[in-house]
Order: sequence, then structure tokens, then C-alpha cells
Amino acid sequence: MDLEAESTITVDTAASADIATNCNKLLETQKDITKAEEQISKLKEVERNLSDNIIPNLMREAGISLLKLNDGSSVEVKPYYQANITESFRERAHNWLRENGFGDLIKNNVTLEFGKGQDEQAQSVIRDAQEKGYNVKQKEGVHWATLRTFVREQIQEGKQVPNDMFGVYVANRVTIKKEDK
Repeated sequence: MDLEAESTITVDTAASADIATNCNKLLETQKDITKAEEQISKLKEVERNLSDNIIPNLMREAGISLLKLNDGSSVEVKPYYQANITESFRERAHNWLRENGFGDLIKNNVTLEFGKGQDEQAQSVIRDAQEKGYNVKQKEGVHWATLRTFVREQIQEGKQVPNDMFGVYVANRVTIKKEDK
């Protein structure tokens, strides 16, 4: 048996060239996607500045909160609220909510993990599971829409909320409604 013949590998150079060409095309496409995403991000910032700052300020200076246009569409300035509890503020924010009578906003999910054949034990309460050595996971959180509504209500009622803990952002935002034809 010829050892040299067995160890020879043939490479299809045309296939290799096709692979290389398509890999380069993939890399260029990925670069194009990154550029497009950056452009979209810039456009969204321009949009936010126009809708949250420039147009509301111009309308405020003109003493206008609602503007009807000849084509039937309307431009209106309304308060906009946003809130978010970051991981670094989660414990403090939840404690603040509980201490101030808003603990019911916090969703509290408790997960018990059981192996096969432990269906009956899965029905037991968390305390029993911990005493028996089962792995208990607990996850707390306030849904973003619930938090936003809570913050809006508190601000509208003239009450203070910790802006840093709740990541509060309040702006007057323009909405443009086009007339349906």
C-alpha cells in the first residue's frame, strides 16, 4: 500500500474561493447593518429631541397646546412619563414602595423546583419546601407599565417619588394625529 497516496488531500480551489468570497460578503453585510443601526439610533435621537423638546417648547412659547391643521390632522403636546428600576436600585426601590404603602405594585414570583415523580410535593407551600431542602427561587419586579402609571399618578397628584430610584423621565411630548381618509 502506498502511504503517500493515502495522505494526499485534494482541495477544490474553486469551492474555497466561493467560501472566501461569501465570507467577505457576510463581513461587509454585517458592517452595513452596524452602520444602518447607528443611523437609526441617530434618527431616533433627532425624533426624540423634536417631539420632546423643540416642538413642545415652540408651542409653549406660542401659548398653544393643540393645533389643528388644514388637512384635518392635529398636533398636541401632552405630558409623557417613563420610569425604570435598575438592578442597582431594585432592593431600595422595592423597600420604598413597601414602606409607603405601594407594595402591591411588586409582582412576587416564587418558583419551586422538583424532580420527576414529586408532583404531590410540588403542591406544598414554600416554607415546607425550604424545610425539606428543595431549591426555592424567588423573583420580584414591578412591570414597566405599572411603574409608569404609578409614577404618572403620583406626579399628577403632586406627590414626590424618588426619581433616581425609579429612573423617572418626564417630558412634554408632541403627538401628531393624521386625519384618516
